[in-house]
Formats: sequence, C-alpha cells, structure tokens
Amino acid sequence: MDFINKLEAIKKKYDGINERLSEPEVYSNQEKYIKLSKDRSELTELVKNYDRYIEVTKNIEGNNELISSSDEPEIVEMAEMELEELKSEKEEIEEKIKVLLLPKDPNDDKNVIVEIRAGTGGDEAGLFAGDLLRMYTRFAELKGWKQEMIDINESTMGGVKEAVFSLAGENVYGDLKYESGVHRVQRVPATEASGRVHTSAASVVVIPEAEDVDVSVDQNDLRIDVYRSGGAGGQNVNKVETAIRITHIPTGIVVQCQDERSQLKNRQKAMKVLKARLYDLKMKEQTDEISATRKSMVKSGDRSDKIRTYNFPQNRVTDHRIGLTLYNLSNIMEGDLFELIEKIKIAERTEKLKESV
Repeated sequence: MDFINKLEAIKKKYDGINERLSEPEVYSNQEKYIKLSKDRSELTELVKNYDRYIEVTKNIEGNNELISSSDEPEIVEMAEMELEELKSEKEEIEEKIKVLLLPKDPNDDKNVIVEIRAGTGGDEAGLFAGDLLRMYTRFAELKGWKQEMIDINESTMGGVKEAVFSLAGENVYGDLKYESGVHRVQRVPATEASGRVHTSAASVVVIPEAEDVDVSVDQNDLRIDVYRSGGAGGQNVNKVETAIRITHIPTGIVVQCQDERSQLKNRQKAMKVLKARLYDLKMKEQTDEISATRKSMVKSGDRSDKIRTYNFPQNRVTDHRIGLTLYNLSNIMEGDLFELIEKIKIAERTEKLKESV
C-alpha cells in the first residue's frame, strides 16, 4: 500500500498546484507562476498514469464481480477476455509508474559545457573530433537548443584539436550526460592510399553548467592571463590582447577563451567553463563515494572508458556500455542521436529499477 499512498500524496500535491495556479495573486506573479507550472508539468505524466491505473483497477473489480455473479455464458466469456486485457494493461502502467517514481537527476534540466578533444590517431583523430562537433551541433539544432562556441583549436586538414562550447535548452544534460567518454572511429583516412582501415579516437566531456549557488570561486585562487588571440592569419589574428586564460590554483584547472573580440566577454565565458568544471569535480567526488558501493551499468562518471565505436565501412555504431549495435551510422553522424540516447536511458532506468527492488 506504500505504492498507492505515495501516488495519492503526489496527486494531492498536483491538485493543490492546479488550485494555486488559478489564484489571481499567483497569476500576477510571473516568477511564482512559472515555477508552479514547471512543478505541475513534472507531475502531469505520473498523475495521468495513476488516474488510468485507478480506472483499470476498478474495471478489473467490476469484471470479477460480473464473472462470479452472471449466469449468462456469453457475458462471462466477454468479461473474461476483457479481464485479461485489463490485467495486462495494469502491469504495463505499474512499470511506467515505477520508472516515473525513480529519483530524477537534479542536474538533468541544466545547460551544459561540452568539450571535445582529438586523441590518438594524428590528423585522422582531429578530423573525427570535427565530425563529433558537427554531430552534436546538428543534434542541438534538431532539439532547438541554443549553441555558443567558447574555444576552438583547429588542426590541419580542417579537423579540430579541441573544441569547447555550451548548449542551452530543455533537458540538455539529461539527454547528453551519457556522451562523456572515449569515442573510437574505424575508417579509411583520406590520406590512406592503400585503403587500409585505421582506428582513431576522440574524447568527449559533458558537464552541467554551475549556478552561483552550486559553486563559489574565491578570486584570490585565480591567476588570470591575457594574451592575443591566435588564428589563421590576416584579419583573423587579433591585434589586441582579448584572449583570456584562467588558472584555478588549488585544483590546477586551466580554462581559456579567445572566441570573442571583447576581453570582458571572453572572461565571462571562461569563468562559466571554470565554474562548470569545479562543479563537475565536486560531483565526481560525491559519485566516487557512491560508486564504491553501487555498481552501475552505464558508467557515466568514468570518462576513461571507451564508450562507443563508429565503424564507417560497416555503417555501424556500437555502444559498448549496453551492448547496443545500430546500422545507421550515416544518420547518427548527421545528428540523429535520438534512438541511441533513448536506448541508453532505458538501460539506465532498468538498472535503477533492479537496484530499487
């Protein structure tokens, strides 16, 4: 009965929010109205499933009474057939509700900083890092997220040595948090004359943006260097010192930004990245403590793991954490990450449900 009591309490809270939203003083206070609307939207699916659960349960009781009391064979047969369907639906709803009741990651709604770095494989690794940058950019466009480049260091042949950018929108961290790790590519490089398949790698780090309440930075712990932005030459080289490099002395974390012409804007962007990395460090320390006693199938915290292989000759993508293989690499590289991300989310939810039993 704890299950029902918990759902009843949630429904009561949901109804209370609806009542408050109709109050004139709440409607006239936009900040309060937006917060309550968000709270309601987070509970809507759960309450909807619970309402259907109650309805199905009552229908099951009604059919059982009909079967035991009726002396008409045809009606009993129809009621028994419907009863099987209702029982099956009840089980499905129960599973949905269990998933919806799982604790939500408080960071899921946060915006993110994404860092992509070329790994082993020379020029080919840089080209692959550039491909990953484009893949996430396209995915962000399909999701309607706002993108902002913070720092990019291009390599030869149009590749990328390192790229740091931010993404803002709905459930950004919730969708991208499992992308952190080593991504491996298998394909024939453009420079390979013999047609031999090479293996290269790039690393991806996705960290939630920190709010001021999440992490505080002591200005005395910072060393800030100002320098001229680099570039491809000509007009792209900044003649004044606008690029910013910030070193956080206690942790040794170094961030830099040279994307903007304004020193102030570069400093603001660099501080945003620094706070996100410090928050990530703080989270990782907490996660490591939990991981000592909790085995997770989706190792989102360990970025040294090889998480995915992109095999171009076979048009294949394999996610090694959940043993998933898809043969739609060309679509995925164009930003169609929807199925891949959803399968990883399902695997994580399944693992959490096992642990909650």
